[in-house]
Amino acid sequence: MNFQPQLAFQPISVQQAYQFNALKELLEYVQQHTPFYRRQWAEAGVSAATVTCLQDLTLMPTTTKEDIQQYNWDFLCVPKNSIKEYTATSGTLGLPVTIALTDNDLQRLAYNEQHSFLCADAQKEDVFQLMLTLDRQFMAGMAYYNGVGNIGAAVVRTGPGLPSMQWETIQRLGTSSIVAVPSFILKLIAYAQEQGIDLQKSPVKKAICIGENLREQDFSLNALGRSIQEQWDIDLYGTYASTEMQTAFTECRYGVGGHEQPELIITEILDEQGNPLPDGAYGEVTVTTLGIEAMPLVRYRTGDMACFHSGICACGRHSRRLSPILGRKRQMIKYKGTTLYPPAIFNVLNEIEAIREYVVEVHTDTLGGDAMTLYLYGTETESLKSQLRAGLRVLPELVFIDAATIQQMQFPAASRKQIKFIDKR
Repeated sequence: MNFQPQLAFQPISVQQAYQFNALKELLEYVQQHTPFYRRQWAEAGVSAATVTCLQDLTLMPTTTKEDIQQYNWDFLCVPKNSIKEYTATSGTLGLPVTIALTDNDLQRLAYNEQHSFLCADAQKEDVFQLMLTLDRQFMAGMAYYNGVGNIGAAVVRTGPGLPSMQWETIQRLGTSSIVAVPSFILKLIAYAQEQGIDLQKSPVKKAICIGENLREQDFSLNALGRSIQEQWDIDLYGTYASTEMQTAFTECRYGVGGHEQPELIITEILDEQGNPLPDGAYGEVTVTTLGIEAMPLVRYRTGDMACFHSGICACGRHSRRLSPILGRKRQMIKYKGTTLYPPAIFNVLNEIEAIREYVVEVHTDTLGGDAMTLYLYGTETESLKSQLRAGLRVLPELVFIDAATIQQMQFPAASRKQIKFIDKR
């Protein structure tokens, strides 16, 4: 690997020059080795030679999740005896996708997390406790583990265990940093308060948060982020990544978006027609992966909606910053004339103290439109409906259920992460 670890601190012109050279190398590589891209590009009348500058990337066709689901192994660039690990997506939006990695890809993945964690102020003296899935073909768990190892810090693999076990480990080993889903951090806080653990005297100083937004689109903390920080004075760092892109966007201490790692990825924000959008305009996050050997992707449409922000960050990085994810394109809900994304619904539900847990379910009504049901565990107060109507601008069907039922809905058999949104359309 010939990455430039400090590239994010260089001017955009330097970053783009590096990316163009890496892009040319990538295009020639996939044209030679990838059955899917050879076929797709021939049909589109383009080739690696079509791209003569970085802006020409827009001349190449895009790749979708459905393409990988349908032609999974046509994306493989290496013989199968070169594969050292198989990982898979969670299958949230359809069939799981298998992503194969070579030795070099595993090293790149560790490099990616190493520099993501360094962006989040990781230090060699830290003890990181990984409160997340480390098996079931989940790429991120082992990526975090190897990234922390590259930094030289200590790591504790507790996995997504009960708060009691997490706290015992924190206190016994002096954990300084945790990697966890934000909603699980709230469970840690609740357990500590029940057991008389003084949060402010715990050794934990920061949390790298995965899987859920911490911030509103203006970068202020959302209800989830505020609830954590108001009760536990630790530093919070948001992240965004996916199995397919094998790359993370991580916040620095200033919390103004996830920093792009320009040596690992080229990112575009595209409109419905596939046209690039300027800074501040929301569209679909589309990525071209650099430095991947087994299954690189060219203009892969992630399905996630966000925007970019440019300008030199206070941390000194010149790299562009990705906003919090607005939602997934396929999960957009049009309900009673109002457009909603699941993260916005979650933000409203997290604000309401009477609601302890929830699952949002969307299905098709008799007229072919979107219908929504909120399954709630909590207290049915007089003000609940007015709070929901004020936050969502509409009032979905409400169904109150007990703790055991909501637990079964959120953690179905074989699921490797908590489910809060069910799409039955």
